[in-house]
Amino acid sequence: MKANPVFSLCIPTKLLFGCGEIKKLSSEKVPGKKALVVISSGTSMRKYGYLEKVLAQLRLNNVETVVYDKILPNPIKEHVMEAAALCREEKCDFVVGLGGGSSIDSAKSIAVMACNEGDYWDYVQGGSGKGRPVSKALPIVAIPTTAGTGTEADPWTVITHETAQEKIGFGSPLTYPTLSIIDPELMVSIPPHLTAYQGFDAFFHAAEGFIANCATPISDLYALEAIRLLYKYLPVAVADGKNLKARAKVAWASTLAGMVESTSSCTSEHSLEHAMSAYYPQLPHGAGLIAISEAYFETFRHDCTKRYMKMADVMLQRKSNRSSDFIDALVALQKACGVRPIRLSEYGIQSDDFHKFLQNARDTMGGLFTLDPRPMRDEEVLTIFEKSYQ
Repeated sequence: MKANPVFSLCIPTKLLFGCGEIKKLSSEKVPGKKALVVISSGTSMRKYGYLEKVLAQLRLNNVETVVYDKILPNPIKEHVMEAAALCREEKCDFVVGLGGGSSIDSAKSIAVMACNEGDYWDYVQGGSGKGRPVSKALPIVAIPTTAGTGTEADPWTVITHETAQEKIGFGSPLTYPTLSIIDPELMVSIPPHLTAYQGFDAFFHAAEGFIANCATPISDLYALEAIRLLYKYLPVAVADGKNLKARAKVAWASTLAGMVESTSSCTSEHSLEHAMSAYYPQLPHGAGLIAISEAYFETFRHDCTKRYMKMADVMLQRKSNRSSDFIDALVALQKACGVRPIRLSEYGIQSDDFHKFLQNARDTMGGLFTLDPRPMRDEEVLTIFEKSYQ
């Protein structure tokens, strides 16, 4: 962060946080009378009763609903366009994203395309996107059932163009949710490995946002508290998914990390992971980040000494005197959550892929490289992939 920063803060989302807060959906002012409710193609939203609970609360609020249930773990453009057409056909006037980051991100993108002509990639910046301005979007309500992306508190949505193999983050002031309800009771069914993957996504949002060259005093506050909470409580939530205290702490950390995304930014670690999962959609986002994280943060260890030590301070709850303490604590957290080691080779990735990952990351999300603590050379990127491979 610069010595005399100039920054602004505007997160125009109303947050309702806490166990049982989903019940307020029946009485809270919502931005319309007919909602497209967006969920994943999996079974959990119905199996655990989350969908019916949300639909019932909306009915009590005199809201009609239409459900779209095809979203993939790495959501794709085809489904955004299909759901937007359904939204228009059914004359829905707002969109509810219920589930993990993929469902809420998709809800944001659907809200854009329900109001704008052409193809979603006409509005995306980077890669083959045309970068057209977004002048309108339907209002969005976010109800996360996972703790990881923080998308309930930021404007960003990540969608994959499945034929161009481009996975790109995109957003505008219009894609901030109008209302977000974060109820940890909706998160107790997440299995341990996914709890860990999602929690580490939040951790990296915070850690990358803390070392980004656009960090601000506000983002620093959010980032350090998110890092502290995740280091202390993520292993507890992984070990005992029904521990509501741990679930609530991790959920709050994820929301804080989303606020980091609104006031600072991710760095190129996310560009690299998006490039990998654009080609290998079976790679969970959090797992990809974990796999490259040690090598990635080692790359900047001598460029962010004080910032690494501050992160180590809050993780270890003692004064750090070397930047490697942060990397050691990161490795310890991965071990405590049972996600070390994760190697890229486990997901079918080949070493021959590294050059195309590098080019894809530069082409599609090159903007994040400009926010690194210093410019990263291509050779350094390739070394990160090599060290994370097997």
